[in-house]
Amino acid sequence: MISRRRFLAASAAAVLYRPAWASTGTVLTAAPSRQQVAPEGYAETALWTFNGSMPGQSLRYRQGERLRIGVQNDLPQPTSVHWHGLRLPNAMDGVPGLTQEAIAPGDRFDYDFALPDAGTYWYHSHAQSVEQVERGLYGPLIVEEAEGAPDLDHDITLVLDDIRIDQDAQITADFDNRHDRSHAGRIGNLWIANGTMDPEFPVRQGQRLRLRLISAANARVFSLGLQGFEGIVVALDGMPLATPQAVTDRLTLAPAQRIDLLVDVIDETEALLLTFERDGGYVMAAFPVSGAAQARRGAPNPLPPNPEFPIDLAAARPATLLMEGGAMGGMGGAMFRGERRGMRELAMENVFWAFNGAVHQMGDYGHGDPLVEVAQGESVRIGLANDTAFPHAMHLHGMHFAEVLADASLGPLRDTILIQPNEVREIAFAAHNPGKWLFHCHMLSHHAAGMGTWINVV
Repeated sequence: MISRRRFLAASAAAVLYRPAWASTGTVLTAAPSRQQVAPEGYAETALWTFNGSMPGQSLRYRQGERLRIGVQNDLPQPTSVHWHGLRLPNAMDGVPGLTQEAIAPGDRFDYDFALPDAGTYWYHSHAQSVEQVERGLYGPLIVEEAEGAPDLDHDITLVLDDIRIDQDAQITADFDNRHDRSHAGRIGNLWIANGTMDPEFPVRQGQRLRLRLISAANARVFSLGLQGFEGIVVALDGMPLATPQAVTDRLTLAPAQRIDLLVDVIDETEALLLTFERDGGYVMAAFPVSGAAQARRGAPNPLPPNPEFPIDLAAARPATLLMEGGAMGGMGGAMFRGERRGMRELAMENVFWAFNGAVHQMGDYGHGDPLVEVAQGESVRIGLANDTAFPHAMHLHGMHFAEVLADASLGPLRDTILIQPNEVREIAFAAHNPGKWLFHCHMLSHHAAGMGTWINVV
């Protein structure tokens, strides 16, 4: 039985419903703000946001254009912006301690780079991310296809999130919670889409929608389903699928991942995007159907491909990454700034995880050895083994990778892969983008507690 959580009026839902193009010289100001996130009757929630809203301004460009955005920091903490999933110059990647200095309170940093890839991306703080992303410092970034875009009635972006609030509807300040850092991460108790509960998007039967799903969750893995829709997956993490896949089961959306769907409205009264938990299904977004039905379209064509960087598996540089630690696991000793240290001592510092026996925290990157160093143009294949009791969403900055499948073929391009407990996977990529690139778990508490490394492309 689906439990409906319809607390907000339909008129409150049109956030990110219609495209709004970003202008040259856009400024994103990171600052405290307030927003009605919990149901009416509760207080507004104190947030940190870009330009006063969670999610931040929807940035839309056309493929081949340049992004020119200044980020003004009016927060009480340093911050930065990572342009998640974009293949961009290393100096624009927004990782303090690796690609830039953090933007100090009162200062501004200007980002400027080309947008060669169409797709669904997002931007978010990469400084003290457990806190700053949880407080609302994120937004969608959409790059429209230069040509060959699908014929649609609506293009709808849904930024999915879960936040942890108290009985006064305020975000709890336990960002360094030892349980979160050593277990599954910071799991929220309020599920939202586009910064609110149960947004609604009026549609007509027979209409075709592009649903761009983005997970801004700290750690929750969404299990999503469609009701009243017939749909296909056309892109993952911004990259088009050569062969779109019909939606026949639930969709898994890990932290930082994106899914592009083309869906046709087939119900006469209402269609739903659902999230499933142990106790049943819950509505994330509703699409009330009204007005006269219209004729359905035929099967869509695949989206046009983005520029390709072929992966040479036979000549690829091999590397391995073993994930260790966490509650119900063990590290057997780990390296921290070059010194051998035991699990007990690390736990006293609120550090619980390691890659290949090494613990890294923000600010340490670029000073020790990278996971792998390769020449620009080489291919790399990395074996990933999760020897922990929890899943990890591994995100590579600056480049997309493909999973190496059992038959040695390559899966679709992605920038974030979910590795389940006791699972072994392998990824490969062409190291086409020079620089120092972060590779980390996007369960943000895990990253803060040791799960990060970097790849050097020279």
